[in-house]
Amino acid sequence: MRIAMVSEHASPLAALGGVDAGGQNVYVARLSEELARRGHDVTVYTRRDAADLPDRAPLPGGAVVEHVPAGPCEVLPKDDLFPHMPAFGAYLSRAWGRERPDVAHAHFWMSGMAAQLGAAAYGVPVVQTFHALGTVKRRHQGPDDTSPGERVGIERQIGRTCERVLATCGDEVQELAAMGVPVGRVSVVPCGVDAQQFRPLADTADAPARGQRHRLLACGRLVPRKGYDQAIRALALIPDTELLIAGGPPPDQLDTEPEAARLRRLAEAEGVADRVRLLGAVDPRRMPALMNSSDLVLCTPVYEPFGIVPLEAMACGTPVVATDVGGHKDSVADGHTGRLVPPGETAAIADAVRELLGHEARLRRYGEAGRERVLARFTWQRVADGVEQVYRRIALGQELRTEVA
Repeated sequence: MRIAMVSEHASPLAALGGVDAGGQNVYVARLSEELARRGHDVTVYTRRDAADLPDRAPLPGGAVVEHVPAGPCEVLPKDDLFPHMPAFGAYLSRAWGRERPDVAHAHFWMSGMAAQLGAAAYGVPVVQTFHALGTVKRRHQGPDDTSPGERVGIERQIGRTCERVLATCGDEVQELAAMGVPVGRVSVVPCGVDAQQFRPLADTADAPARGQRHRLLACGRLVPRKGYDQAIRALALIPDTELLIAGGPPPDQLDTEPEAARLRRLAEAEGVADRVRLLGAVDPRRMPALMNSSDLVLCTPVYEPFGIVPLEAMACGTPVVATDVGGHKDSVADGHTGRLVPPGETAAIADAVRELLGHEARLRRYGEAGRERVLARFTWQRVADGVEQVYRRIALGQELRTEVA
């Protein structure tokens, strides 16, 4: 099949850890690579944000990234890209007029807008993965939500008119239904993890050295919604334990990062500054060793559309304590691979951590179960199986029902 991936701000070539570079970039990259390895012709369309980028660049497995001129050739916050989507869509229309894809898969709402503009003249079926929904962001961020005001209305329109919505978790299906998107138009295919890269390791020399203390790890983009403040407050209730926070700018730039400064002030106020280490951006190749060096991985956001970090930790055989939100509900098996706790409840986080740190056999059992769960349900091969099935049935014009891959 000829597959067009549309990911307007999340390039599969981007360095991870920035404000707008995270799980969506990983999803697009790994899904595209896996589909290309299966013999599909995959092109990823993403916005050109630097003048020196090549027109086309290869990905492992045979997929290609095509840089689309839409707006200035510079990095812009994703919420500022909305005015440039008509130009993005016009580019897709010209490209698809020359060579029509069998299916277009749009990632994020603005990509869906551009993909529908590009597909209109040629009848290209559009599959939509939102990765995050404006209704959820508005609910949790309120006046701090910087999304364009048109976002929710456009998401609703895309959900009702695209060929298929691919949700990443059951919680998203409920959110879509509340928006008025018929659940019969939705399939659930989760995110995935590279279980060969993220695996149990005996050698953790690539991780920071640790002493006798227990080690907790939190990682991801260094933004307030990730809930690192909750992890720091919980640490004040957990003795003989250190917390490492991985993500954000390179270590030598952390002093200029507002969120890093806020977290450091909080650690001082909570009396745990000597037990909190902000690592900044960590080379992805070192992340498996870092997770293996940790007793537990904490994932404590107030909301999380899916969240790949719990899967990475589980693939490494490291148990997870996560807030009971979004995709965490599907990925973490409470009482089996880790613990789910109510969002925003510091005491509950601390209680769960203390309980697990006090039972070494249970920690080991949870870690082994997490690895098994990932291999059974969350490899990129399993994700590609589900996505590929949806593509093929759409291309053949077969009716789809609400389903979970």
